[in-house]
Amino acid sequence: MLFNKLSCAEGTLLRDWRWPHFSVRELACRCAGGFCAGEYWQNEAFLDALEVMRHAVGAPLVITSGHRCAGWNRHVGGARRSMHLTIAADISEAGHDRQCLLRAAKAAGFTGLGLGQTFLHVDRRAQPARWGYS
Repeated sequence: MLFNKLSCAEGTLLRDWRWPHFSVRELACRCAGGFCAGEYWQNEAFLDALEVMRHAVGAPLVITSGHRCAGWNRHVGGARRSMHLTIAADISEAGHDRQCLLRAAKAAGFTGLGLGQTFLHVDRRAQPARWGYS
């Protein structure tokens, strides 16, 4: 699948799930039904890169934000054209060395890298970009 928009309720996802360190639930929209029913975008290359990154750091990666539906993205103050509207992840830096996370993300093929106070944003955009959040 390149990009497929799915609902978390779709059981077919689990049958072919090959990413042991991540779940649809943690990557799906977290609006709790306020705007959608757990919308989720699956991209195998993105999930493969998350697994590569996880193995490189040798410790769990806690996803604090994955896909966002348009309503949730507006509610949380996300950018109008946020990569979270398809697939992106904010990874908690708690328990990790920031530079190690950044190196692992770059080595795994993530091209969008945003540094927050407590998290690292990763995505696989066409044009590489790096930024900091205020």
